[in-house]
This record gives sequence, C-alpha cells and structure tokens, in this order.
Amino acid sequence: MKKQSKSLSFYDVKSKKKFSTSTFKIVKKKKRHFAVAKSKSGSHECWRVISKVDYDKFK
Repeated sequence: MKKQSKSLSFYDVKSKKKFSTSTFKIVKKKKRHFAVAKSKSGSHECWRVISKVDYDKFK
C-alpha cells in the first residue's frame, strides 16, 4: 500500500461502515480503475471504482 497525498473514502461492506484513508493502492482490471485499501475493522480489502483521470493522477 502506498500513502497518497489525497485521502479517499471507502465503504466497508462487511462492517457496513464508511472510512477515509490516504493509504491505498491503485489497480487496473479489464479497463476499469480501482483504489484498494485495507479495512479498518478487519483483514479484508475494500475496493472503490475511480475515474481514469484519478487513476492517472494517483498512478
């Protein structure tokens, strides 16, 4: 995980809570762009779809 200068908000589906973090990685899968962060309440990952503009900015 890489610490970014900007924080993003994620929604944890398992704990049903929102959280913000600036520690996340950027992933591209099948023409879609995602930000992936570790959950605050467990060991699983939370994924968020981001735009191509944000993908290029964080990459």
